[in-house]
Amino acid sequence: MSIPMMPAGPGGPGDPGGPGDPATTMLEPTATEHGTSLWRGAVQRLRRNPAAIIGALIVLAFVVVAIIAPLLAPYQPGTGEWAGQVTPGKVPGPSDEHVLGLDSFGSDMLTQLLYGARQSLVYGVVSTAVGLVVGASLGLLAGGFGAVGGRFGKAVDTLVMRLVDIMLSVPSLLLAVSIAAVLGKNAYAIIIAIGVAQVPIFARLLRGSMLAQGRSDYVLAASALGIRKRRIVMSHVLPNSLGPTIVQATLNLATAIIEVAALSYLGLGEGNPAVAEWGRMLVAAQDRFAVDPRLAIYPGVAIAITALGFTLFGEALREALDPRSRR
Repeated sequence: MSIPMMPAGPGGPGDPGGPGDPATTMLEPTATEHGTSLWRGAVQRLRRNPAAIIGALIVLAFVVVAIIAPLLAPYQPGTGEWAGQVTPGKVPGPSDEHVLGLDSFGSDMLTQLLYGARQSLVYGVVSTAVGLVVGASLGLLAGGFGAVGGRFGKAVDTLVMRLVDIMLSVPSLLLAVSIAAVLGKNAYAIIIAIGVAQVPIFARLLRGSMLAQGRSDYVLAASALGIRKRRIVMSHVLPNSLGPTIVQATLNLATAIIEVAALSYLGLGEGNPAVAEWGRMLVAAQDRFAVDPRLAIYPGVAIAITALGFTLFGEALREALDPRSRR
């Protein structure tokens, strides 16, 4: 009596090698393997988010205006060329020669606003970059040692985070004001003051992300295979932990622009009162607000819209990278 042979290859459901066989199921690629990458999927979700589009357009307009301000501005900033037309009871308003009128020092208002965007962009980006680099370095040190460093790593993590906690105990704006007051009235003081105030935010965020990644299965597998801890941290844990930190940097740009204006408003910004900077323009406008409110409205609206753009885009980016919001 002959026994019929099973045909080679996958059979029906439940047959060895068929679709229902557990061994075959384990070897089949999952949907994640065929899906899009993290950042590509985030870009796709951003395209479908109206808030992200509006925020991106505002940020793009702000950056373009700041870069090409010399081409758009009809005059040179801070010249005070028409100071003779400004009186204690009157500041010339919009005219054919000056679309938005003059400011309190006799300079063209449109020119001051355009160059003020450049100042805000430079201060905001550089100060955020300073906070990101220093804070991420501390977070990498604490998170790297804390994730795979054993008992010694835990001690390093504790030491670094106690330093960060001391910085966090002081409100960020108060810390920035204190540093700017010590360093003096100049651009470097503003950048350092705002950057240092952002350091603990990035340090805690990156450290927390790295500790969470350190408990992942792929880290345990890499350790079991004998891969060096430094390589695990730099090649695997750190790249997978940078997403939330990048999102926070986008949000911090809005905070940095507001804090630049706040420091200038408190008299800790540029020493030249006629400099084209939105916060300084608000300071100059407060004595003449009853005479001409537009002197404060224009820079105030510019600050609010710019901060709104960075906030909308940053929040949309955070949601796009959040695994719980993926469809």
